[in-house]
Amino acid sequence: MDIEITIERLFHALITGNRTEARQIMTETREAGMTAEDAAHGLFWPVLEMITQLYRADQLTTLAEHYATRLLRTLIDQAQAEYEQKSHRGRKVLMFSGHSEADELAGQLVSDLVEADGYEVFFGGGGVANDEILAEFGEHRPDVLLMFASAPSDAPNIRHLLDTIRNIGANPQTQIVVGGGVFNRAEGLAEEIGADLWAKTPQELIGKLAEQADRRATSEQRTVGRTRRTTRSRVA
Repeated sequence: MDIEITIERLFHALITGNRTEARQIMTETREAGMTAEDAAHGLFWPVLEMITQLYRADQLTTLAEHYATRLLRTLIDQAQAEYEQKSHRGRKVLMFSGHSEADELAGQLVSDLVEADGYEVFFGGGGVANDEILAEFGEHRPDVLLMFASAPSDAPNIRHLLDTIRNIGANPQTQIVVGGGVFNRAEGLAEEIGADLWAKTPQELIGKLAEQADRRATSEQRTVGRTRRTTRSRVA
């Protein structure tokens, strides 16, 4: 199976709302031996990035974006039921995303994959006020706070949230992890706002979380937060 051709076929089916074609493509991938996790990383994620980038550049209509995100959510829901669930790691992840449909869909995809990798995940989506996030943070005392966002407008709010967490000294052992488009486009932004980890793709994120979990299991110390840069990165 040619993955690039399959991505293009799926993208076209999604933006035109062709549900029958989208289902047929997924049937073909399973018959070719692609696992649900492979589809998530190799198909859903790159297609979602294409949709988001083109819509941000006004190269997709609102209708096409709506067709695509709604239909892709259905495929992601179906794939999640087939993920191989790994042994529980004994680590809790509290996760939020940007407020747009595409942001929440990206967050859902990531939260499903992280959960399958053995974490207890609480995913609140987007549009949640910082005071509610802080209250939930205090209630759950998570091992990881994961903020996933693609819009530039999300960055100041995330920065303010992380500053507040540091200033009040809430659960200092929690890892602060960020991901998503805005952190991919703005070089150094994740480090600047004090994140412990950041990643460009769900696969990279899962790998880094697993590496840190293994280090924690062997009692290796980590540094919470990073020194901010004196010059701010431009948010694209």
